[in-house]
Amino acid sequence: MEMVQWCKDNVEILRIHFLCGTGTTAGLIAEHTSLPVFAYKSGPLGGDQQIGARITEGEIDCLIFFYDALEAQPHDPDIKALLRIAALYNIPAAINSASADFLISSPLMNQEYYRRDDDGNYTKADI
Repeated sequence: MEMVQWCKDNVEILRIHFLCGTGTTAGLIAEHTSLPVFAYKSGPLGGDQQIGARITEGEIDCLIFFYDALEAQPHDPDIKALLRIAALYNIPAAINSASADFLISSPLMNQEYYRRDDDGNYTKADI
């Protein structure tokens, strides 16, 4: 799985961040990296929606969510909704290993960052 390999390649950087994921993915990452990963429900059982809810509550400041664009997903509407929530709440989102590499290597990743909402207000992101 590409996400597990990406996490293994970046384990030292990820170690200082709070990680969460949908059920199966979170379990695989924890198993193969020894990183603590909070597991929501499986994606098809509402895990994507749970993560989206945490974004709206300001609990998640960055989304790294790989999916196979060529493979039909049974919960495709949930995936699209999650990506829309990330865009709406102006959080950085990576959908493949290349964009995740750029995101995680940004100097903004390890410092205080204030993102602007649609009303022009700034909120602190604890990335």
